[in-house]
Amino acid sequence: MSRIKKMMIAIAFSKYSQAILDYGLSLADELGVEVVVANVIHSRDVEAVGSIESMGYTVDPEDYVRGVREERRTLLESMIKETSYPAEKLTMVSKVGHPADKLMQIIKEEDIDLVVMGAKGRTDLPHALLGSVAQKLFRHSPVPVLSYRDKR
Repeated sequence: MSRIKKMMIAIAFSKYSQAILDYGLSLADELGVEVVVANVIHSRDVEAVGSIESMGYTVDPEDYVRGVREERRTLLESMIKETSYPAEKLTMVSKVGHPADKLMQIIKEEDIDLVVMGAKGRTDLPHALLGSVAQKLFRHSPVPVLSYRDKR
């Protein structure tokens, strides 16, 4: 078994994100590994902004992405303050695209050894056992994926 050196914590900024981050950072601290916190701005949201612009409204998709990135960075900084983990020991990576594809890209680019993520994302459909992004990562990730589950 190879040693885990770098972990990715995938955050969708859902109601479970703080718990996922807490769990992932606690595990990272115990293992003594580097941490990459990853988030993907879904391309369908950017496309929706573009379609609003085509209706005559002044909305720039690039401004939207910039604003979302800044908002999520601020949220993440606030979430990190809720933990005892030093912010300088982690890196945040933000991409735009289809979440499963972009998370797989981050795994390869960042040389990730383990992924920690929630079983469900932002939609949290009650009838679904796994969200579509988690399901795709469980099936196709070249590294182990650890699913965080809320105690409820």
